[in-house]
Amino acid sequence: MSAGDAAQRSSTRQHRLVIETRRLTKRYGTRAAVDDVDLHVAEGARYGFLGPNGSGKTTMVRMLLGLVYATRGEIEVLGRPVPARVAEVLPEIGAMVEGPAAYPHLSGRTNLGLLDASGPRRDRDGRRRRDRVEEVLDRVGLGAVDRRPVRTYSLGMRQRLGLAGALLDRPRLLILDEPTNGLDPHGIREVRDLLIELNAAGTTVFLSSHLLAEIEALCTDVGVVDRGRLVLEDALDAVRGPTGRLLVRTPDPEAAVRVLGRAVAERDGETLVVDATTGGPPAPARHLVERGVPLDGLAEQRRSLEDVVVALTGPGSDSARTPAGGLRR
Repeated sequence: MSAGDAAQRSSTRQHRLVIETRRLTKRYGTRAAVDDVDLHVAEGARYGFLGPNGSGKTTMVRMLLGLVYATRGEIEVLGRPVPARVAEVLPEIGAMVEGPAAYPHLSGRTNLGLLDASGPRRDRDGRRRRDRVEEVLDRVGLGAVDRRPVRTYSLGMRQRLGLAGALLDRPRLLILDEPTNGLDPHGIREVRDLLIELNAAGTTVFLSSHLLAEIEALCTDVGVVDRGRLVLEDALDAVRGPTGRLLVRTPDPEAAVRVLGRAVAERDGETLVVDATTGGPPAPARHLVERGVPLDGLAEQRRSLEDVVVALTGPGSDSARTPAGGLRR
């Protein structure tokens, strides 16, 4: 472990961990679906779990919930070992894994009512259960839905229904697998706002997704898994650290290029990417102003999550970028 990794782990441990794994491994025959993973999810985080198809994301999530047993290693969720004491923590967890489950011939309300009545925190008061169902339907944007059977729902509606089911017990921890799958941009923003609101009220969010832009917009921490191994775990702000380059916006880019010369690494219209280490003045912005070149904007260039993930997963994995800006699943 590098000094940077050690510092990050030390920082993480200053906060109470709601999910922690140690050397977690799951083998199917000779193939390791999850390979020696140490995962750390702090209380109050919005943790994005990224990885290409076949990288072990879903297997990892299923082990956290006690649905799949590990070949080796340890899991603690909300301070209790899993699967040994998983029954004690399930009432405090809301989960949606591999898409929402429902009886297709019943309505969404009826499905939620059955789920609430049989859940770990079931309430004997039927009216309170009905009120709770209406509350979560409203929260996910399905409050006006009629009693059509679920088989007539769109994929986006099914995703909303699955999220409603995960919220029934007011969980301390949400474990979600692709919760925005099938939603239009407006729906994606609604779900994102809801998760941020729940997180602000104290719910920790663990979100598995292939949408890099969504992770960047929502999450505070990120873990990247590739070929079963955790190749990155850090705060998102640290992952998207500075590149050492400047973004310079000017209405006269031609003059700026003449002044800065080799220091201009890239140009996109009126925006220049300036790298002073490749030659040119050590203070390029001041150099431009002193020579009469007007500036409209100056910012530090930061790494994108996409660039980091592509570099870490490498060309040998199924991690090519899709047109939507995500990872192939």
